[in-house]
Amino acid sequence: MRTVTEDRVLDGRVRLRQPSRGYRAGLDAALLAAACDAETGQRVLEAGCGAGGALLAAAVRRPGASFVGVERDPEALALAQENVALNGLQDRVQVLAGDVGVPFAKLGLPAFDAAMANPPFFDNPAALRAPAAEKTAAWMAEGGLSAWTGFLSKAVREGGTITIIHRADRLADLLAGLSPKAGSFQVRPVHAFAGEPAKRVIVRAVKTGKAPLRLLPALVLHDRGGAKHTAEAEAILRGAAGLAWG
Repeated sequence: MRTVTEDRVLDGRVRLRQPSRGYRAGLDAALLAAACDAETGQRVLEAGCGAGGALLAAAVRRPGASFVGVERDPEALALAQENVALNGLQDRVQVLAGDVGVPFAKLGLPAFDAAMANPPFFDNPAALRAPAAEKTAAWMAEGGLSAWTGFLSKAVREGGTITIIHRADRLADLLAGLSPKAGSFQVRPVHAFAGEPAKRVIVRAVKTGKAPLRLLPALVLHDRGGAKHTAEAEAILRGAAGLAWG
């Protein structure tokens, strides 16, 4: 068993036990949670939830919704289940063993109102130096990005939403992977600093949606003036604001 740390996220409202080495929830997980806009009574799935960083933060942000996380790594799965209990969210949050490489129907669950994911950023082992063994599963998508978009598209009902955070240079692949089943795309670029190219995008799609694609105002994370984060990013990370879709 890997050594773990217990951290506080969402301005201390979420206790998160996670590996001390390997994949650890960070900005991407926080932004994914902030992008979840599930309404009261709705059901949300997170594919590849890891130890539950985004899943639990989204659940705390949206107290009227219920959440299911799917995770294939046994150690991450155990940590996520432990974190659900640690935060007293057993009545609204469940974590199950599952793999996006297996059809969603195999889970035996009804379609969700919304699904979200932070897929591994790479699917070509030749494209980068091999990551540390404990990071491989989080960094390398064995079935490619298309496995994730296909799984998420199947996981939601007609009219349901799909939200993904990923590398900005994979935007075309994200849109292509989702477009057979989904539309009404909204794309929010995420920039480390103003004036620099976006490194992340948050994409939201509606299953069977037909509205034109909308490019939303960018989120800038860091301020060159000395503060660690811009005021907008700080409010989002603390849970005082969300990432609105309109």
